Amino acid sequence: MRAIDFSPLYRSAIGFDRMASMLDSAARSEQNGFPPYNIETQGEGRYRITMAVAGYAESELSIETENNTLTVSGKKEQKEEPEYLYKGIAFRNFERKFQLADHVKVINAGLENGLLHVNLEREIPEAMKPRKIEISRKNAAIEGEKSVN
Repeated sequence: MRAIDFSPLYRSAIGFDRMASMLDSAARSEQNGFPPYNIETQGEGRYRITMAVAGYAESELSIETENNTLTVSGKKEQKEEPEYLYKGIAFRNFERKFQLADHVKVINAGLENGLLHVNLEREIPEAMKPRKIEISRKNAAIEGEKSVN
């Protein structure tokens, strides 16, 4: 695979350092596709990540958020492995990272029938929501402009 150098973005994009670092980390991450997952929308500003983690107990899974990054990891407890004739079920340690947009929070998580569900919601603060400004004829004069009688 060819390496891409994102350093010119750091020099010429002022205020976009987070975007450049996200592109850089996405290019460097070597995710092997395990465990498989889905990301679904569940209405306005609500999302769910579903990961196939069959064979992992709740105590072997960890979910953490830090700096808009959701990290789901699984660490299989070491037990004496039986002698396999064929081994097709993967029980390996994993770590999967998801970049969350601003104001996206993890609401809860649950394990059901070998599927880990992580529910997310976008909570935009009131100060950042668009608001309607009423236009009135009173006080319509712009400062510095003289009214003519």
